[in-house]
This record gives sequence, C-alpha cells and structure tokens, in this order.
Amino acid sequence: MCIKDFFSKLMEITVNNLTKFKAKRVFVASLLSSSILTVLPTTVFAQANLQEITYLLPAPSTLPAFGPWMIAQAKGYYKAEGLDVKFVSARGGVDVAKQVGAGNAVIGGAIGDTPIIARAQGIPVKAVAVLGAGSLTQLVSHKDERIESPRELKGKTVTVLAYTDTTYYALLGMLSKVGLTKNDVNIQAAGPAGVWQQFAAKKASAMAGVPDWTMTAMEAGAQVDILPADVYFKSMAQAILASDETIQKNPQLIQKLVRATLKGMKDIMANPKEATAVYVQHVPAHKGKEASVQKTFEMYNQYVYASQKVPGTMDEARLSELQKFYVSNGVVPKESPLKDLYTNQFVLAK
Repeated sequence: MCIKDFFSKLMEITVNNLTKFKAKRVFVASLLSSSILTVLPTTVFAQANLQEITYLLPAPSTLPAFGPWMIAQAKGYYKAEGLDVKFVSARGGVDVAKQVGAGNAVIGGAIGDTPIIARAQGIPVKAVAVLGAGSLTQLVSHKDERIESPRELKGKTVTVLAYTDTTYYALLGMLSKVGLTKNDVNIQAAGPAGVWQQFAAKKASAMAGVPDWTMTAMEAGAQVDILPADVYFKSMAQAILASDETIQKNPQLIQKLVRATLKGMKDIMANPKEATAVYVQHVPAHKGKEASVQKTFEMYNQYVYASQKVPGTMDEARLSELQKFYVSNGVVPKESPLKDLYTNQFVLAK
C-alpha cells in the first residue's frame, strides 16, 4: 500500500469512528432527556400546577394552637388537593375576617363566634368549619386557690388577652352564669405574654386561657386546676372563615381547604404522640420541647376537639345562644340571621 492510500484509509476509519461516537452521544443524551421528562411531571411540573393560596391565621403559625394546619401542610394534605398554602399572620380573628371579607385572602382562621362580630361590622364572612365541639377558652386557676366555680373569683384578679378578645367574652359569660359581672372581678388585659406570665407569677388568681398558655404557665412552675368554659358558658373553638363571594363562586376551593385542615385535626385526635413528631419536624422552633407540645395537643383533644359528632360542624343552637349573649352585653348591636354566620355544607359533603 502506498503512503497516499494508507493516509486515505486512516482518514476513513477516523471519520467513521467520530460519526459513531457522535451518534452514541446523541443516543445517550436522548435517553437522559427522556428520563428527566418522565420524572419532572411528578416533581417540578406538579409543583408548578399547584394553586397558590394565602391562608391568614390570627396569631403566629408557630403556636401549637395551629397544629392541625401545620400537620396538614407537613403531611401534604393541601398539596394532595392541588394547593400550595402559605400561612400569613394577621392581628387577631377580627382582622382576619376583615382581610378575608375584603378579598385580600380567600381563607382565614379565627374563632367560631368571630362572624357574629364581623357581620355586625358589615363584613361578609361565614364560618365554614369549627375545629371541635368544645371551647378554646378554659378558666385556669392555681391549685392552692381551690377555685371550683367562677363564683369564687369575686374580688380576685383574672388575666385575659384583651378586652376585645374571645377569652374576655368567655370569662364574662362564665361570670354571668353565677350572677357576677365584670365589676365583681379585677380583670386585667395583659397581652399575649402577660396573660400567662402574670398568672404564673401569682399576680393573678386565674386566667381565661387557651391550652398553649396553660402549658407555658405549667412549664414556669404553676400548679393548675382547669375548668372548661363549657361547664358554664358555651363559647366556641377555632374556626375556618371564608367570604360569601368565595363560597358562592369557588366552593370547590373551600371544600379542599376544609377537607385538608380537618385531616390535620383528626391526626392529632387519633395519635397526639405521632402528630407531635410530625409537627416538631415541620416547626423546628419546638425541637426539644416535644413533651410540652404533646401535652398541649392532649389538652386540645380533651377540652376543644372532642365530642364533635361530625368533625368541623357548627352547632347552630350554641351559636344562637352565644349571639344573644353578645347582644345583651353590648358587644354587637343586634342579632344577624344565623345562616349569615356559618355553613356546614363543606363538612357534611361526601
């Protein structure tokens, strides 16, 4: 073979090898692309298809009171409904109602009686679910005070969050059932920290509090007795609020949000220890405090969530009595039609 033929043959082999190499690269790249595309729909594409929802809460979401919501988020109950829920803290339940009624958020958390106050101010919102048959408020006293009835609060100091808060109205309701008024008790509006701090420091004989504050006071050394408000005055548990407009125009969205949130509550009711593990993993601010969180969840189970035949339902008779009390005590000027205050359509739907 001459030198010319040798170099021609070498060039031919080189070109063929390069062609085969490029073909392999194209084939491998095609395989990789196909693999990525088959995975993406369940990850990136699925995330992109989630509907973003702003969910207003009346206080910081890190409070164990919002355990059902955080567990629903942690366990993917909202995402299973096609929703990407972002929690934002407002300034109390009435502020939540105002924002939801104005259309600044489609959903919010408050108390079952919040629509009574909201409707009186012309805010078009309803409770679409109530998380429990009990009251969020309990009368918590020091054991050595031996307070067995609100009647024994006469002349004593009792702390509440604020004079416009549900804990205050629940306390007034309990006092009214034993023939006392606010003038018979030294009621102190102490704020979200002072309400339990003053009680734990024994600057108050009792507090109208929620399980979160009770647990914190106990951690600070308080030995307590707990008297459920329901024994004397049937105030409400936490509730989910939506506007009339959203209920009418997008009931499917409300249904999804209610269904997912109630699953979170049911998880706490079924197994508070397991729910605590999920919650603390999702809300790392509570790491190392698992025992306290679990006890708080157990208090919610005992005093707030329990005894609701159908989870989430509003008790109309209870709501009616509560509204009458609000009118008679000048909290609102007149009664609103009960059907303007709530709907059970989303908790009774199959």
